[in-house]
Amino acid sequence: MIPLRDTLRSHSYPIVTHGLILINVLVYFLEMAQGQDLDVFLYIYGLVPARYAIPHVAAYFTTGQQLFALLSFMFLHGGFWHLLGNMWSLYIFGDNVEDRLGPLRYLLFYLLCGLTSGLTHLTFNLSSNVPTIGASGAIAGVMGAYFILYPRAKILTLIPIIFIPYFLEIPAFFFLGIWLFFQLINAAGSDGSAGGIAWWAHIGGFVGGMLALKLLDRIPAIGITAKLRSTTARRKSDRLQVIRPAIREDDAHLYGAIRITPFEAANGTHKLVNIPWGFHNRLYRVVVPPGTREGSRLRLQGLGRQMPGVNGKGDLYLTVVIQP
Repeated sequence: MIPLRDTLRSHSYPIVTHGLILINVLVYFLEMAQGQDLDVFLYIYGLVPARYAIPHVAAYFTTGQQLFALLSFMFLHGGFWHLLGNMWSLYIFGDNVEDRLGPLRYLLFYLLCGLTSGLTHLTFNLSSNVPTIGASGAIAGVMGAYFILYPRAKILTLIPIIFIPYFLEIPAFFFLGIWLFFQLINAAGSDGSAGGIAWWAHIGGFVGGMLALKLLDRIPAIGITAKLRSTTARRKSDRLQVIRPAIREDDAHLYGAIRITPFEAANGTHKLVNIPWGFHNRLYRVVVPPGTREGSRLRLQGLGRQMPGVNGKGDLYLTVVIQP
């Protein structure tokens, strides 16, 4: 299963989430520039449990280096696919949590989740001399907060079956619950002294995210949050939308709705819609012309039903819903 996006639209542009993604990408390029010194670089700036638990190893590092590694490890990655997977998950789940907390509290929340994941990893791997790197623990915290805030949201998921893409909307509580279950299974069966995926860091981050959300959600937002939200309000709706058409008896046509913003209604836009109907589950491109009004109908020819005794299929009519 490949998550594509959630169906819960955030009201503000996620400046912190996108900023974190940019920083992670830039740090990855810095890693690639290390060449043969990469292993040393990762040992210094990654999270190495032995540096904190074994005195003769800790002696090689200053207090500043030890403290900084608790932060820097969550911006390092072990390869392109490691980076891509983490940043994609942050992109999917981060915007709504940032929308709830506001940019400043969300940034503090993210760093607390990363720190919690790192400390959890240290607890279960005290003798390990292998650097742990990656944003997975911090992002697990974001997923934990999402689990609490939006359990009934849907995750649009791609399931490729014999080269045919199928799209399913899976409830967030189920998607994230399955993810956490596999983390627990793998953590229980892993050797704490071995390298590889830091399963306990993921679990610690997830639980830490739920706790940090409860803590930070009680702290009132400051004035700058309202100002940032007013300047980062979204002007566009989701590019990809899933439409489940309604059926009327003895009518070959199907009827659904497409969501756009006032900005898109005034200036026009293009959307990709996925229409699960019968055995078909395909993407279609929809053009919304400039000046479209609330309640306007867009016609997708030939996407309706085949009725007995009638030549050709009916059409799909999409009613335009304008949401701020």
